[in-house]
Amino acid sequence: MARKFTIILYVVYMFSQANSQEAILHVSDGSSEKEYCLVYNSSWTTLSTSLSNAVQYQLVNLTSTFLCSGSGVAPDALRGRAVVVMRGECDITKKALVAQDLGALAVLIASKTTMLTPSANETDYGKVKIPLALMRYRDILDAQQRFPDGMAVSLYAPLVPVFDISLLIMLILSIFTVAMGAYWSGISERDRLNECTAPGSCEGKGSSGDLSLYSPLKVIIFVALMSTMLVLMYFFYTWLVYVIIAVFCLASAMALYSCLEAVMERIGCGSCNFSCLGKDFSVRSLLLAAVSVAVAVVWGVYRNEDRWIWILQDLLGIAFCLNFMKTITVSNFKVCVILLSLLVLYDVFFVFITPFFTPNGVSIMVQVALGPGSTGEKSGGNMVEVPAEPTAPHEKLPVVMRVPRFSAWAQNLCGMQFSILGYGDIIVPGLLVAYCHKFDVWTSSSKKIYFVSCTIAYFFGMIVTFAVMIVSKMGQPALLYLVPFTLLTSAVVAWRRKEMRHFWTGNTYEVLDSSTEPLLQDGGSGCDGGGKC
Repeated sequence: MARKFTIILYVVYMFSQANSQEAILHVSDGSSEKEYCLVYNSSWTTLSTSLSNAVQYQLVNLTSTFLCSGSGVAPDALRGRAVVVMRGECDITKKALVAQDLGALAVLIASKTTMLTPSANETDYGKVKIPLALMRYRDILDAQQRFPDGMAVSLYAPLVPVFDISLLIMLILSIFTVAMGAYWSGISERDRLNECTAPGSCEGKGSSGDLSLYSPLKVIIFVALMSTMLVLMYFFYTWLVYVIIAVFCLASAMALYSCLEAVMERIGCGSCNFSCLGKDFSVRSLLLAAVSVAVAVVWGVYRNEDRWIWILQDLLGIAFCLNFMKTITVSNFKVCVILLSLLVLYDVFFVFITPFFTPNGVSIMVQVALGPGSTGEKSGGNMVEVPAEPTAPHEKLPVVMRVPRFSAWAQNLCGMQFSILGYGDIIVPGLLVAYCHKFDVWTSSSKKIYFVSCTIAYFFGMIVTFAVMIVSKMGQPALLYLVPFTLLTSAVVAWRRKEMRHFWTGNTYEVLDSSTEPLLQDGGSGCDGGGKC
């Protein structure tokens, strides 16, 4: 069975390949080698998909000319070779035709400006018979410095698997965060109830979270505030982005400390208290606080370093989501239904409806997530945009989990490519999963049926999200799939166990001895005297 599954995965991997508009320029001198980013048009130029099958050319550096005509170039200087020339003065089709007439076998155009996918009139596509691609001017300068005695180049464009291992990593991270956050919330509720020594002594006390969404009005206000903040970010991104970054550093440091403190407490690590100036301090708490602040500060300083900072952002993001799910709770299933339904509408409106009202046709959600000036980075598009020169760091909101696309070799040469998942796609369903675990605690469910079922539903919701994204080759609003899976699953479980009335209201229960008896009892709900349904 395992062997068949492996074969199926391999077949899916091999047939789910796609052409991209980025390619690789492999440069060598016989003793060393290096690769650089190329941008080409796959419908215009056909390149080999592997280095072993790519044709090797000797490269002639003519970046001192624009090659808009053949004047000034020796008759045989380009014959049987590749040539690199400067961008500008005439269109790229003219340069390619001149190089082709001079006997060149490939033409590279060095650009000092942003590189877009090469394009031309339909009639020009058939005239150019040689490979054509754009490269950064700074890259040819680097290659000239590294290989002063001559360069042999090969152009190839590896196929990009539609399924990347980053999706699997993202799936694991999201499932872990949702499950652990809900588990922590339920354990906190159990600890709170265990402190109630007398019947009725817990009545009137809040839930395990510091803030509880217990009424539809609160939920509506919460969603309205989210919508207002998103619109403000759209119009005042340049200033508010730094406020969000500062808030994230502070909140994630506190969340990481809370998570580490809970882990240390669970494994029984000693606190080693001492007194100073009449106040008691814990060595453990001070060390954990120092580590948490240090991680947040390092992320804040190096937040635009794509190569490795995503690890710290994901660590802080996981801690933030865990602490959020433990701190903010929902009191019943009715509130969950209202909250999740409104947030799905919120997601759909700001992703699919707002493009009809924005000047550039880009949704408010995408514009805020990517930042101003990033409209060329649309999933599933045929046009790519690559900066030719280093630019000022582009600030992005720290509201997503990021994992590099490890199989996108050519794209990563041109700029790191990431699979992303918004914190809201973890927290929002996570609040429902956390409520399910709390309900398991209230009913003294030994199998944690609600918690396990809702977590599995979240898993399948993520699978469907990724499947639709792969098929459509476009990013998807994950809540559109996660909310129906989790809501319907938890509702079906409650209905099958004849506990829907209690599950819907949540707070209609009589507290007994939580360590021995279920907290929800109702002789008229189809349950027996022991509370078993």
